Amino acid sequence: MKPFIPATLCTSLSLISCSQSDRDKQLPNIVYILADDLGYGDLSCYGQTRFSTPNIDRLARQGMMFRQHYTGCTVSAPSRSCLMTGLHTGHTPIRGNKNWKPEGNWPLPGASVTIAEMLKTRGYTTGAFGKWGLGYIDTEGDPNAQGFDEFYGYNCQTLAHNYYPDHLWHNHEKIILHENDSSRTGAYSPDLIHREALKFIENNKSKPFFLFYPTTIPHAELSAKEEYMNMFRGKLDPEKSFKGTDDGPDFRLGPYGSQSEGHAAYAAMITELDDYVGEILAKLRELGIEENTIVLFASDNGPHLEGGADPDYFDSNGPLKGYKRDMYEGGIRTPLIVRWPGRIRENAISDHVSAFWDMMPTLAEISGAEMPEGTDGISFLPTLLGKKQKNHNYLYWEFHEQGGKVAVRMDNWKAVKLNADKGIQDTIELFDLSKDEGETNDIAASNPDIVKKMIGIMNEAHTSSEIFPFEFEKK
Repeated sequence: MKPFIPATLCTSLSLISCSQSDRDKQLPNIVYILADDLGYGDLSCYGQTRFSTPNIDRLARQGMMFRQHYTGCTVSAPSRSCLMTGLHTGHTPIRGNKNWKPEGNWPLPGASVTIAEMLKTRGYTTGAFGKWGLGYIDTEGDPNAQGFDEFYGYNCQTLAHNYYPDHLWHNHEKIILHENDSSRTGAYSPDLIHREALKFIENNKSKPFFLFYPTTIPHAELSAKEEYMNMFRGKLDPEKSFKGTDDGPDFRLGPYGSQSEGHAAYAAMITELDDYVGEILAKLRELGIEENTIVLFASDNGPHLEGGADPDYFDSNGPLKGYKRDMYEGGIRTPLIVRWPGRIRENAISDHVSAFWDMMPTLAEISGAEMPEGTDGISFLPTLLGKKQKNHNYLYWEFHEQGGKVAVRMDNWKAVKLNADKGIQDTIELFDLSKDEGETNDIAASNPDIVKKMIGIMNEAHTSSEIFPFEFEKK
């Protein structure tokens, strides 16, 4: 595969003598910002009215906003596995939130090829800053073992529930945060992670880099700094309070802290995130690399209902049905915004149907990297550049909790199977998203042929996993 070099980067005269080395220097930097549990309606450019996200909105105005983009799964670890490997949940190695002792989550196998490993073959320096969740330090899933030159943040998803932890990780070094000793709140983890991400950009400004920024905001514990809380106090009444874990042996080890002003805290956290995005954009501009950097913003799944969160108050899923852990649209359809100055036209809106497993082939085509065989994704670079786009035959998801859930999207048809542990039978809900985006009208009974096709896809798309067995395969 030849590297994608935009024509605007070379004049017609220099293009004749432009060496391979010169072209490599023009490879775009890639910044991928992944919010945690941010719903489809949680950005003002996607309809949020109770607070605003001006920096992310500006990103959308300067690039392309996708209205039918899907995550890898409806919870964190499998969603990230899909993103990193280019495989949907019927194929990707990590298919659930499975803990690993002494800390962290089940490791991504060493044989997996990640986006970071793929980009390193093209000379990219790679960094991950935020929540990893795909393997403890020194396991095969360690981010340093999966293609990332630098990692800073939470290795463990459970510990990432809390915003004033006792430690973070910098590669293999455990960074003890004494400012948070004895219930203190001296070191706010998103700030620490953000500073390291900005430092990574600064340190690698003269060569191609891939910055993966999986922030913890606005997941789980509702916790924001006072200056942001003060922006919303008394403005989002009636408030919602939550009594959590504020001391004892489990304090800051996963259970969420109390929050008496849940509405203000949620708005404050996303406002903080928006400011972080603004600072990243400002840093790219300050360093003179804005024009040669593609910035992507997405979320790992739909809005959560934990720790006092109130997605109905904020209409966090917009017109969609469902939340995190649901296979309805609200659980798996989330924002995607992409900006690439001079390549993607401004104020663009796309209804191309895409998913996390498309990111690997898209970045492969942009960078000229060889893509691993057997991926499930399709590059959406043609959509970004306004060209003819190939479409998926179907998208597939599976979720192994709450009795097992499976979903398929085929054209505008959407099938959802609950209680999948009892087997893939004919008890499937069917919706026509072109007429019923909110999935309110189950039309399975009147479309038996479509239901039959959906059952066939569900059986075809799933492969067995010893680590993550799914009961429906036995029925």
